[in-house]
Amino acid sequence: MHQYQNEHTKRWAERVGRLDGFIFVTAEYNHSIPGALKNAIDFLYQEWNYKAASFVSYGSGSGGSRAVEHLRGVMGELKIYDLREQVLLPEYYTRLNDQGQYQFSDQEVQAANTVLDEIVFWSEQMKTARERLG
Repeated sequence: MHQYQNEHTKRWAERVGRLDGFIFVTAEYNHSIPGALKNAIDFLYQEWNYKAASFVSYGSGSGGSRAVEHLRGVMGELKIYDLREQVLLPEYYTRLNDQGQYQFSDQEVQAANTVLDEIVFWSEQMKTARERLG
């Protein structure tokens, strides 16, 4: 209903509202998304509508793919255009160096660049669509 009472919700709505696209980064938690991410998404509705989204996920062997599948269902309900392209980081903990920094493979870098290119393109397309919808 876009009738927010709390200041933190108003600030969150303003921030999300002024963006045209999103890359959600999520862990996989119990074969789904963490509760904090779901709550952050669920506090708003109109601010998400007709925008583009993609995903970076990490977890065990599946790389967080089950979390992304759950997010895709949520995106549909929020009228968010979710891109097919995504970055999965399976067993990420095996790719940390001595300083705890993740070591990306060439394939992961290529996937990330594709996600960035696609999110920019589709965010612009969705902005045009939102303007036409008025």
